[in-house]
Amino acid sequence: MISTSNLTLRFGKRTLFEEVNLKFTPGNCYGIIGANGSGKSTFIKILSGEIEQSSGDVIITPGSRLTTLKQNQFEYDEYQVIKTVIMGHKKLYSIMEERDLLYAKPDFSDEDGIRASELEGEFAEMYGWEAESEAAELLSGLGLNDEYHNKLMKDLSGNEKVKVLLAQALFGNPDILLLDEPTNHLDIISIGWLEDFLSKFKNTVIVISHDRHFLNQVCTHIADIDFGQIQMYTGNYDFWLESSQLAAKQAKESNKKIEAKRAELQEFINRFSANASKSKQATSRKKQLENLTLEDIKPSSRKMPYIAFKPEREAGDNLLEIRNISQKYEGEFLLNDLSFKVETGDKIAFVGPNDLAKTTLFNIIAGNEKSYEGNYSWGVTTKVAYFPKDNEKYFDVDMNLIDWLRQFSKEKEETYIRGFLGRMLFSGEESLKSARVLSGGERVRCLFAKMMLTGANVLILDEPTNHLDLEAISALNNALIDFPGTVLFSSHDHQFMQSIAERIIEIVPSGIIDKRMTFDEYLADAEINKIHLDVYYQQAINI
Repeated sequence: MISTSNLTLRFGKRTLFEEVNLKFTPGNCYGIIGANGSGKSTFIKILSGEIEQSSGDVIITPGSRLTTLKQNQFEYDEYQVIKTVIMGHKKLYSIMEERDLLYAKPDFSDEDGIRASELEGEFAEMYGWEAESEAAELLSGLGLNDEYHNKLMKDLSGNEKVKVLLAQALFGNPDILLLDEPTNHLDIISIGWLEDFLSKFKNTVIVISHDRHFLNQVCTHIADIDFGQIQMYTGNYDFWLESSQLAAKQAKESNKKIEAKRAELQEFINRFSANASKSKQATSRKKQLENLTLEDIKPSSRKMPYIAFKPEREAGDNLLEIRNISQKYEGEFLLNDLSFKVETGDKIAFVGPNDLAKTTLFNIIAGNEKSYEGNYSWGVTTKVAYFPKDNEKYFDVDMNLIDWLRQFSKEKEETYIRGFLGRMLFSGEESLKSARVLSGGERVRCLFAKMMLTGANVLILDEPTNHLDLEAISALNNALIDFPGTVLFSSHDHQFMQSIAERIIEIVPSGIIDKRMTFDEYLADAEINKIHLDVYYQQAINI
C-alpha cells in the first residue's frame, strides 16, 4: 500500500496541492486527472521519490517494490531490449549481473562458489529463471516480437522505445505501479493489450492519462486535482464526470435558495430598520443575514476551449478521389496502390499499425508531399484545412500570437483576431506570448484557431488529441461531431474515434480495408470474421 499524510507542494507563492491525505490500496487502479499544469506528473514524481514535497509524508508498506514508466528514451541506448525490460526489477537484475561476473572469472575460488550459491538461491526465489520469458511475453503483447528482443535500444524508433520502457515498468509484478501517460505513442491494439493487463493486475496502479476510454476501462477510482486539493472518487472517469457535474449543479441550486433567502432578509431590513415598531424584528433578521453563508463554490481550474468549425459553403458531390497512390520508405511500401473515393459528409478514421503511412497519405492529399506515384483530385467546391501532427515548424517565427494568427486571416483587425485566440484560452497578456515558446498543447490550440478562421468544409487531422488535456479533447470531440462537413482523421484515442467516425479505412501492406461502420463495429468485425491477415489484427483477435 502507498499513502500520503498532509502532503503539500509549493513552488514559491504557488501551492499545487496542500495537506493531501490519500490511500492507494492493492487491487485498485487510480486515475489521476486535472487541468494541464495542475500537478499530475509532479504528484507521481513525489510518490516515486524523484522530487521532494514541501511538507508531509509518503508512506509505502515496507518491502513493497515500486516501479515507474521512465520518460528518458535514451537512458538505455547501449543495452539490449530484453535486458532493458529485466532492469525494471533492479534487485533481480543486480543479482543476475553479479552472478554472471562470478561465473566469468578465470580464477573461480571457494568464496566465489559460496557467493554464487547464495545468488542462485535468491535468483530462484525471485523467479529469475522465468525472467526472460516474462520479458519476452510483455514485449510481444506490446507488438515487439522476437526479432526485436536482442537488438540494442539505440536501434529502435521512438515509439518502439516507449513500448520497451512500458514493458520494463510492468515487469516482475511490482507491488506499486506508477504510469504517466502510458498510452502515448501506442497503437490501438497495444492500448487494448495494456487495458487487459491492468484490468487483471492484482496490485496497486496509479496512472495519468488523457485517454477517456482507457480511464474508463482500467480505473476503479479517480483522483481529481483541483482547487489545490486532490479529491478521491470511487468509479471510472465517466462516473467521476457525471457525479462531479451533478454535485456542481446541486451546489448552484442550493446557492440560489440561499441567495433568495438573503435577498428577502435584506429587503426586510431595508424596509423596517428605521421603523421603531419593527426595529427588534429588523435587528433579528440582520443577525440571521450575518449568519447565513453561501456555500463556497470556487471556479474550477479547468477551462474548456470553444471549438467550432463553420464551413463558408457546402461542398459538392465530387469531394475527393484517390487513384493508385503509392509511396515507399526505405524500400518498403508505406502506401501500396491506394484507391478510394471520399463522399461529402464522410467522417473517416484512418487506422493501421504504421503511423507514418497515415501521415504520408495526409501530407499527399494536403499538397505537402510531391514525391509519390498515382494521383488524386479534390472537387472544385472543397476548401481544406489541415492539422499536421508534426507542427513545430509553424511556430519557429519571431511573432506574438496575435501577429501569428493574423497572417492566416482575411480580417486583420486585432479585436477579431483576439476573439479567436480567446476561444482557445489565450486572453489578455496570453495573446502576446511569443509563438516560439508555446507548449505542445498551446500550439495545438493555436492551430485549431487557424483552422477555424479558414471556413473550410473539409478537415484533415493527424492525431489532433496529442498534448491536449481532457477538457480540450472533449471540446474538439464535440466540435467534430457537430461539424457539418467532411472529416478525415487519425487518432489513438478510442472514444474519439468511436464517437466521430462513421467509416473506417485501415492502411495495410496490400492496400486498404474500407468499411462503412463505427470503430467498435470494425474491431468486432475483425475479431469475429477474422478477415485481416496482417499481423496488426492477428494481435487484435487475441485480445
